[in-house]
Amino acid sequence: MMAPLEIKSGVFWVGVLDWTLRDFHGYSTEKGSTYNAYVVKGSEKNVLFDTVKTTHYDEFVQRLREVIDPEKINYIVVSHAEMDHSGSLPMVVDLVKPEKIFLSKPCKEALEEHFGEQVRQWPLQIVGTGDEVSLGGKTISFLEARMLHWPDSMFSYIKEDRLLISNDGFGQHYSSSERFDDEADWGELMHQTAKYYANILLPYSPIMIKKLDEIAAMNIEIDMIAPDHGVIWRKHVPEVVSAYRRWAEGMCQDKAVVAYDTMWHSTETMARHVAEGLMSRGVSTEVMDLRVSHHSDVITEMLEARGIALGSPTLNTGYLPRMADLVCYVKGLRPIKKVGAAFGSYGWGCESVKLLNQELEAMKVKIVHPGVKIRYVPREGELQPCFEMGIAIAGAIYEANTKQK
Repeated sequence: MMAPLEIKSGVFWVGVLDWTLRDFHGYSTEKGSTYNAYVVKGSEKNVLFDTVKTTHYDEFVQRLREVIDPEKINYIVVSHAEMDHSGSLPMVVDLVKPEKIFLSKPCKEALEEHFGEQVRQWPLQIVGTGDEVSLGGKTISFLEARMLHWPDSMFSYIKEDRLLISNDGFGQHYSSSERFDDEADWGELMHQTAKYYANILLPYSPIMIKKLDEIAAMNIEIDMIAPDHGVIWRKHVPEVVSAYRRWAEGMCQDKAVVAYDTMWHSTETMARHVAEGLMSRGVSTEVMDLRVSHHSDVITEMLEARGIALGSPTLNTGYLPRMADLVCYVKGLRPIKKVGAAFGSYGWGCESVKLLNQELEAMKVKIVHPGVKIRYVPREGELQPCFEMGIAIAGAIYEANTKQK
């Protein structure tokens, strides 16, 4: 079993790796996940930050005992009531018998809903932004982070260690033998970080901007960020904070995503010609067939893409179910500052293009082309409008990105 790890003097990682997790409420987690928990030892008091899913309780406690006798833990900080962090909390409370449990007011309410009457017997102490707790030589400062991504979310800052324990912020669903950012594969790490933001935090981007501004205004030094999922940031803190601001503000590359589903390959052929038009103007392009591309991977590619092209044939006066799945998922995540258009084939009714353009408009995507419809099988000369649609989207991408700069 992986040993606990001292990440700062007197600060220990005691979390668990979930190598086999493959789905997180609709988000594909092909690299598993990590449920991080931390023990901080002061000269007077010791504190445990968060717990783990109930399925991993035994491993968690075994690792915890290697660092400290659980009965010597004085405090527990509950950063977030979601079950991947607090599922084991009732068992841990029975084991530790803490003097105090620090949490936000919304977290108290959520725990009562999850665990019932027993929570009212716990030694709860509600804290908010600016409240501090001394451990002796180490001081915890609390910073509420409501709706990042639950109403109860809370960060904690250990000022003596310049350590931000960031709950779900700056995390990744990423299980690896490496615990630090400078040990992990950089490309994979940033991909998983972007995927986490796109699938979990994207709809809360306006709140994220305010939180980043708030932290900057506090003028605190942060040289390590310890999230509740994934690896710990110790070398690339400025880079990940910069990436979060870029994503939150909707900053995009000269990039487009062409996502489609198809029946008999007509819409697929159209998708390739839309992509050719984009690429002819130098736009980096991802072509994603929804038969093999999961919606959580599509939104990840959309995160830094300015352009979106959606394609589907008409089915029962609508569009194909896999496209409906993508539209529903992306609409809920609310990407911003995008441009795009729709395309599709049809037989005797042609509703998909109109409906997809309406869906794009509902997502606040700027429609830059009326769309392309082709009946049955594309014939010679009929695919040129798809190519031209790609060119139109490319032009809109460059125009928007010029203004961005």
